[in-house]
Amino acid sequence: FKPSLRDKETLARVWAKPGTPGLEHRIGGIERSYESGDISYDPKNHQKMTDLRAAKIAGIADDIPLQEVCYGKDSGKLAVVGWGSTFGAIHQAVKRASAEGLEVSHIQVRYLCPLPRNLGDLLNGFEAVLVPEMNTGQFIRLIRAEYLIDAIGLNKVAGQPFKIGEILAAIHQKYAQLGDKL
Repeated sequence: FKPSLRDKETLARVWAKPGTPGLEHRIGGIERSYESGDISYDPKNHQKMTDLRAAKIAGIADDIPLQEVCYGKDSGKLAVVGWGSTFGAIHQAVKRASAEGLEVSHIQVRYLCPLPRNLGDLLNGFEAVLVPEMNTGQFIRLIRAEYLIDAIGLNKVAGQPFKIGEILAAIHQKYAQLGDKL
């Protein structure tokens, strides 16, 4: 048994059922050599292991579903992108804006690390992206950094959920900036 061996597809190390005779080994937080599994302080090994960990995380994207649009079209004027507890208020605000004749879509992201493989292409299909968040804007910073999209944030940290009207007002404001009359 070689606990340092890796699955070629997932890059994960092989697992042994704890207590199995002949498969005993120690698991710890100290970095180990890629080849032998021995503790290693070698800078080149550290770089290799850092790259390996990043590749393992990126590979998870193969197992998560592609991002879908919850409401509206796959491209157009405005996408309102949320995650977590913002779903209900965003969804209803987008439905109301659509009923007013505005071209707006709702995208609710469920996977943040890694992000779905098609999210960047999906977001690039819109003229503008609005990101309501119940925090100080961590998700919008991730979107901006990952996809170089000039998304607009709507942040709330008052301890109360978004009201539909707050998001609808932000949709109207963004739509007005795009040059369309309401």
